[in-house]
Amino acid sequence: MVSFSINYWPSLLIISMKLFRFGTYEQEKPGVILANGRKIDVSAFGQDYNEAFFANDGIAQLAAWLNVHATSCPEVSDSIRIGSCVVRPSKIICIGLNYAKHAAESGAAIPKEPVVFFKATTALCGPFDNVMIPKNSVKTDWEVELAFVIGKKATYVSEADAMNYVVGYLLHNDYSEREFQLERGGQWVKGKSADTFAPMGPFMATKDEIADPHNLRLWLKINDQMLQDSNTNDMIFNIPTIVSYLSQFMTLLPGDVVSTGTPAGVGLGLKPPRYLKSGDVVELGIDNLGLQRQVAVAYS
Repeated sequence: MVSFSINYWPSLLIISMKLFRFGTYEQEKPGVILANGRKIDVSAFGQDYNEAFFANDGIAQLAAWLNVHATSCPEVSDSIRIGSCVVRPSKIICIGLNYAKHAAESGAAIPKEPVVFFKATTALCGPFDNVMIPKNSVKTDWEVELAFVIGKKATYVSEADAMNYVVGYLLHNDYSEREFQLERGGQWVKGKSADTFAPMGPFMATKDEIADPHNLRLWLKINDQMLQDSNTNDMIFNIPTIVSYLSQFMTLLPGDVVSTGTPAGVGLGLKPPRYLKSGDVVELGIDNLGLQRQVAVAYS
């Protein structure tokens, strides 16, 4: 039995599944995690998890295809690399200072509107890939975050309708080089966009897999020391607010990833501040969205 369900109501189709991608970097194939934990290769379906997939009702099409073909799909070995659970999107949009306690530890006032910045899409990588400390970096930091994926084109969306544009959720570590971010001209994107600074996954859970995205524990450890341990209920701006707000300034496309901010416990906020060094082991997780593990390696 596969880890998705299709329930028919008079005017509603509910589909739940977990999507992942596997294989060598930038040559990943699509997969689905079954209810028993078995991972299967669904590349025979003929679509990867990209903009076209989400724009053309790919979740429903894949669910229907799995009803016929799931038992004949090859199994994916646990030894195979797991990549980003979504194909490189048109945009990775992040919300800064979106947890009350994180804003406090950063010495910042509670924002009156969402703080918005981008990560370069070239930062995208898999959840177990090494994190590369950039050249000349002395302040590489960590940030466990809940991210969501846009399922259809969104422009000038109301808060009341916003959740209809969300297709799924995933775990994201929003790595940040604080000197580049805060001391090199005031553009946050420079501190957020180094290669490997956006590990995503291990899977994307479709929206109906997560009962309440605003009540999920999220945590992060460095070398087995718990440094971030909070709940998404500490978010200042919730997901409907974020979707609606962003859509007033830009069109959100299917497959775009929006990361909702990090809780307290980042290196910048520690006293004294603490940053990653080569050999550090970073582990993180969110309820029902799996785990990540990265080893910090100096760029060479």
